[in-house]
Amino acid sequence: MQIAVIGAGALGSTFATLLARAGHRVTVTARGRALDVIREEGIRLSGGFGDTHCRPIALERLTETPDLTLVCTKAHDAEAAITDNASAINGSPVIVVQNGLDGVTTAARLLPDSECFGALTLIAAHYESPGVVRVTTAAPTYLGRDSGAADAATRHWQAVLGTAVPTSAEGNFVGAQWTKLVVNMLNALPAITGLSVQEVIDHPGLRRVMTASMREAVRVARARGVTFGQLQGLDDRRLRAFAVLPLWAGQLLPLRLRARMGAVPNQGSTLQSLQRGQVTEIDYLNGAIVRAATLAGISAPVSAVLTALVHEVEVSGISLTPDAVLARFAGGCR
Repeated sequence: MQIAVIGAGALGSTFATLLARAGHRVTVTARGRALDVIREEGIRLSGGFGDTHCRPIALERLTETPDLTLVCTKAHDAEAAITDNASAINGSPVIVVQNGLDGVTTAARLLPDSECFGALTLIAAHYESPGVVRVTTAAPTYLGRDSGAADAATRHWQAVLGTAVPTSAEGNFVGAQWTKLVVNMLNALPAITGLSVQEVIDHPGLRRVMTASMREAVRVARARGVTFGQLQGLDDRRLRAFAVLPLWAGQLLPLRLRARMGAVPNQGSTLQSLQRGQVTEIDYLNGAIVRAATLAGISAPVSAVLTALVHEVEVSGISLTPDAVLARFAGGCR
């Protein structure tokens, strides 16, 4: 099958390489040095899925219509990337592999003739340099669309992705996006402090803030009438119970997520963006919680502070110490 991957970052490179290994004909889009390196040397993947080298066709923008397109850009780059490639991909199926809540609706708006799906992946991958990616956690991917049951088209594309990575077809995809958003509350504090996700969770004060941000996200989702989807051992019943736990007890959630990561440091995608001097997608993670809270007529003070702190680090380029972070929560997290 001819598959295009828009975006050759950590996840785009991972999917492109694994799909090529599975026998698909893969084209990737990239820019600048990444485009030159992939054209000359291909993509080298190591870590959780084994060591693999592929030489996909590399273009700045697509020139032919593929059988399937994966959009693997950061959330804030998705609209421009889809628009740039719309003449080639409109009318063919598109899977948006992205954090946040808006990727599938953005694709559907820009590609009115395409069937658009979303993929939530728990793969953790580290972008070491253009064309070089290391998978720190090999994990499943969940494919779906809308809030209903997984349909025949979803199951078909699940089978295609499943030739390369463990993939399941999910009903209530919107609810699953919210569940993943709760998990993505792991991202802000590593970006702010420069610490790995494991180091943040090991720090009692930072773990308390992380737990508070997760609990706040669940409470905002409940206020918006969301029924959470099942993802990474989490579901609607467990997350609703988590939302009413005292903060000391709720810390079991990030501790459990840490246990799944293993020993290889997980930097999180937001910190990786900062390390490469790129704009982060924090406005589509904690920022999405703040916007949803406003729509629900409530506040999300923990995510508001975390979003502001990530933007401060974006501007200054200087990480904050754990004590400096905790000082910004002068009233504490309850």
